[in-house]
Amino acid sequence: MPAPLPPLSEILASARVVALPLATRFRGVDVREAVVFEGSEGWTEFSPFAEYDDVEAATWLAAAIDYGWSAQPAAVRETIAVNATVPAVPAASVAEVLARFDGCRTAKVKVAERGQSLADDIARLRAVRAAMGPEGRVRVDANGGWNLDEAEHAVHALAEFDLEYVEQPCASVDELAELRRRVKHMGIPIAADESVRKASDPLAVARAGAADLLVVKAQPLGGVRRALAIVAEAGLPAVVSSALDTSIGLSMGVALAAALPELDFDCGLGTSALFTADVTAAPLRPRDGMLPIGRVEPEPAAMDAVAADAERTQWWFERVARCHALLERA
Repeated sequence: MPAPLPPLSEILASARVVALPLATRFRGVDVREAVVFEGSEGWTEFSPFAEYDDVEAATWLAAAIDYGWSAQPAAVRETIAVNATVPAVPAASVAEVLARFDGCRTAKVKVAERGQSLADDIARLRAVRAAMGPEGRVRVDANGGWNLDEAEHAVHALAEFDLEYVEQPCASVDELAELRRRVKHMGIPIAADESVRKASDPLAVARAGAADLLVVKAQPLGGVRRALAIVAEAGLPAVVSSALDTSIGLSMGVALAAALPELDFDCGLGTSALFTADVTAAPLRPRDGMLPIGRVEPEPAAMDAVAADAERTQWWFERVARCHALLERA
């Protein structure tokens, strides 16, 4: 059972706001902020993106509390294979990005970036495929950036790169279902991410037959146990991904991946490789394409080096307080 809601004072007593610099601009940011704090079971993380409202962010706090104050489900594997993540960089920068992900045999490539064209995506994919070789696996993530017709056209245009799957090509469940029908003959699976983690009903995509697999993330879904329940009820294969977390947040995702009964896909949990600093001097980065299972203990000197300023710290503490109040009323 989940632990009782700890008092706000207990959460804030150990809380540190950190700002991790990125080696490459990703998701529109150069610095990723997060709150880390220590519970009875170990360190945990709260890091909803800044634009999320308090109702959505409160689910992330519930996940952080669950991970910090509750023993997690038993692991059924000892290591997790992870993919490289390639932001929407120019093709010439692809090799430099991939070099940060030691031994990864799979690459997830961001496409449909605002202000870029399909030609940019094709150039990026061509560079990734060349770097990964014919045996490497390549998947793309559009973050819902295409409408239905754009997505159909893009899938055809990118098919030459032997895609493992296309993640969230369209925003709505109805669009995903129709796109899946249109491209089924091509044998390219459709994965749902935002249609699971940002939906009021995360199972709607499975009921609609709108995806072949689910991308699940521990924080946005309210924690490891709730994510496991969603996967079990959906009855679809799942891949675990991160939300550009610190190594502490990534360890929560690793706990989820370790507990899934079946895990056929490399997971998107290697994103610490995109940071130039983390909350520990030994960040949770891929080694030979794998991550170990276990909690991450931050180091005071490492946290000091990436500490947010007083204004951002106050902003995050106030956000934690508002979300905590929502959980108290739930």
